[in-house]
Amino acid sequence: MKIQPRKFLLAAVCAAFLGTAFAAPDARIASLAAKEKPALLDTLKELVSIESGSRDLDGLEKISDLIAAKFKALGGEVELIDPSAEAYRMEDTPEKIGRVVCATFKGTGTKKIMLIAHMDTVYTVGMLNKQQFRIDGDKAYGLGISDDKQGVAVITHTVAMLQALKFKEYGTLTVLINGDEEISSPGSRALLTRLGGEHDAVMSFEGASIKDDKLSLATAGIASVTLNVTGKASHAGSAPELGVNALYELSHQILQMRDLSDPATGLKMNWTISKSGSNRNVIPASATAGADVRVLKVADYDRIEQQVNERVKKQLIPEAKVELKFERRRPPLEATAASIAFAKHAQAIYKDELGRPLGADDKAAGGGTDAAFASLKTKAPVVERFGLQGFGAHSADAEYVLIDSIEPRLYLATRMVMDISRGKTGN
Repeated sequence: MKIQPRKFLLAAVCAAFLGTAFAAPDARIASLAAKEKPALLDTLKELVSIESGSRDLDGLEKISDLIAAKFKALGGEVELIDPSAEAYRMEDTPEKIGRVVCATFKGTGTKKIMLIAHMDTVYTVGMLNKQQFRIDGDKAYGLGISDDKQGVAVITHTVAMLQALKFKEYGTLTVLINGDEEISSPGSRALLTRLGGEHDAVMSFEGASIKDDKLSLATAGIASVTLNVTGKASHAGSAPELGVNALYELSHQILQMRDLSDPATGLKMNWTISKSGSNRNVIPASATAGADVRVLKVADYDRIEQQVNERVKKQLIPEAKVELKFERRRPPLEATAASIAFAKHAQAIYKDELGRPLGADDKAAGGGTDAAFASLKTKAPVVERFGLQGFGAHSADAEYVLIDSIEPRLYLATRMVMDISRGKTGN
């Protein structure tokens, strides 16, 4: 007879002492989660030890090969996809985009389940030399470890647990790991949207916060506005009247578009960067500015884009050429009835079997997510933050995950896949 891992047993004792309802965790899954914990840490070390910035094609090739090999070893049918050809081209989109790892596992059931995470980071080549993977107490440190190499590791070892359990009651289990999330997923967004529409549930493995252990049902959508003004240079002292001041026109445009935020709907538009001119004594012939846009509903994109396109027509200097570009960088993830029900099922597992609270926030917060692309063409549940609890994403020296969150998150992910397959989540 296998003994339950100590922390799960302790949770059961505490629950009994407090007089709360508590169903003991599945001993097989709990035991496997404990067994996979050191293996997951080894995987994290492997992943973190490969630099994989979104524009580092060599690093992305190396890490995608590693991830592909792991899923092949687990019995998956693995495809390495170059998403460059169908990329949504934004101002900062590179010509070549890192590959997507897509692994498929066929089962005996009917339900289609997709697990997603990303392998790219915001860090540049060479930073690994200053911060290697390390463990300090209950924290495992490394560049990109929280965002989102832990997600890749949790998915890998969830699949390993399902294989160890000989669980095949799903119809198709799809794993998708992309390498362009940190640059707004220009290449993988179409694939995420298409596959999201073909599955009965999508679990996304961005990390949870160290402060609030919770799932996320909604995230903000992100867009950008770029204004480019072309004027005419002239001597600012002797012949300013012969010039066309691009800075004046840019300032006018920014001021007339400063009030487009709508607190009632959560829509935000803020001008954040600007640049003009070359010399103090020259009337500026060019000027540019950028604004950050956040929305909570996909429909709000249409509204704000229409508003800026109407406002930009009102010029201060008719001779200036004004060009506006509105880019939808990432859609919002909107909470749905299906996602809420799905999250409630996960909360019940955490509370009833592990004795742990699990939040499920339907209020958008933080950055965007690839889960939003997966949700665009489906009414099925799409829920974010099934990954480990962590801290310090995008920081150069403080990014870590909590080691104590490994077992409960592996347990939860495995149980959710099993219950989705068996139709127990209401989907």
